[in-house]
Amino acid sequence: MTKNTAIQNAASIEETYELMKARLSRVVPDFELVHKAELAFKINRLKRHKNAVILAHNYMEPALYHSVSDYMGDSFELAKISAESDADIIIFCGVRFMAETAKILNPTRTVLLPAEKAGCSLAASLTGDDVRKLKARFPGVPVVSYVNTYADVKAETDICCTSSNAAKVITHLMERGHDRVIFLPDEYLAKNVAAEVGIPILFPSHPTSRKTDDPANFERVMLGWEGRCEVHEQFMVEDIENVRKQFPDVVILAHPECSPEVVNAADFSGSTRRMIEYVRDVDAPRYLLLTECSMGDNIVAENPHKEMLRLCSVRCPHMNLITLEDTLASLEQNRFEINLPEDLMNRARASLDRMLEIR
Repeated sequence: MTKNTAIQNAASIEETYELMKARLSRVVPDFELVHKAELAFKINRLKRHKNAVILAHNYMEPALYHSVSDYMGDSFELAKISAESDADIIIFCGVRFMAETAKILNPTRTVLLPAEKAGCSLAASLTGDDVRKLKARFPGVPVVSYVNTYADVKAETDICCTSSNAAKVITHLMERGHDRVIFLPDEYLAKNVAAEVGIPILFPSHPTSRKTDDPANFERVMLGWEGRCEVHEQFMVEDIENVRKQFPDVVILAHPECSPEVVNAADFSGSTRRMIEYVRDVDAPRYLLLTECSMGDNIVAENPHKEMLRLCSVRCPHMNLITLEDTLASLEQNRFEINLPEDLMNRARASLDRMLEIR
């Protein structure tokens, strides 16, 4: 998704400020816009000079998201865009695993991450060594890894997926005769996908697993891992119940990284892109998003005529590290470049290419 053309082409700081104010006055204080308009103007001017492109995840804070991003989207959209980019420099305003993905898909390009340590609790829950041990335990079983993983995991993976196409990937493998699939690392996404596809899921590495949980006892089964997103695991069914008491007509949207109980209690579940499309396309009295809270602000800026309940206060501490200040410094200094071993990138690339083939 491309946006912000007028702001990016503004001829002065003053024009940048006026354009940002027109879009962001509902979500960003004016004193902050004054400061950030100057940063945005400098970034937009410099990236043209250096043939750089800025990719921004939907969780970026509004002043950055709506002023300097050339492309915005979820991890699947941005992976596709990064695979097709011909820019000399790719600046990824997201977290490290996303920037790694861009580097794997563009090994000859310079890929920059504005923050030195923009991690992910979910990606950190699994290592390449963990995957190798699972493959030794379940030989021949294909490994599907959520794109929210680091390069060492992708290198041990048969096919990556995102929350947008996870069910399609599992169905694709099952239709080709794979009755067992390892799905890593998100516990809640795995449970939600298993429910959508209609097959059971086991977590064989859990210390309470019983002998009856042996995959051999099931005709078809997914094998999961117990990683979680530190943002989405905070949402509870009780939150939904309390909101509905106050606003009975609210439409609640939950990310599939939320627990199955939360997803089932919500009105809609989908990737960040699908959430954005839902609010844009479906008329409702008001909406509440159960995901990283900056995305709600970004949707408000794009849909000023729609009412978004501002009850979400869960900010991803890692996404929050990406600022306009650090984006400018990264672009000026080529700071925090992503570098990965060539062999690792080649092996990881195969799992990403297979993901991109399944739309």
